[in-house]
Amino acid sequence: MSGVNKVILIGRLGKDPETHVFENGLKKASFSLATTEVYRDKDGNRKEMTEWHNVVCWRNLADIAEKYLQKGKLLYVEGRIRTRSWEENGNKKYFTEVEATTFTMLGGKPEEKSPEQRVEQAEPVSFTDVAPNTSNDDLPF
Repeated sequence: MSGVNKVILIGRLGKDPETHVFENGLKKASFSLATTEVYRDKDGNRKEMTEWHNVVCWRNLADIAEKYLQKGKLLYVEGRIRTRSWEENGNKKYFTEVEATTFTMLGGKPEEKSPEQRVEQAEPVSFTDVAPNTSNDDLPF
């Protein structure tokens, strides 16, 4: 039996996507996504804990991210965990990110909306990476 590597996140973009086009024409977009967990401590005080995630999109999904995603937008992301490693000054370095396979824009920044608009449910818009070749052979690392 093979394993499962699936990530589902709902959070807000920490910055506008940064894009890069490689020599072979492959496009990559990356951005940070903040997920916040709200809970009560043992004394009943409300606490928030925010976790930051590095997200990367490839090909057509990178085009869509570059065009439509902006800092503060609420986003639903599905993907898989990827960890890269490299050698730097004799030390092994690691970088873990979420490779998005699909995302759905759930809404804008709450401060951009009036109180009446915040109550209304925004119509989600979904995008999926539908690359003809789903192998990672053409990725530049």
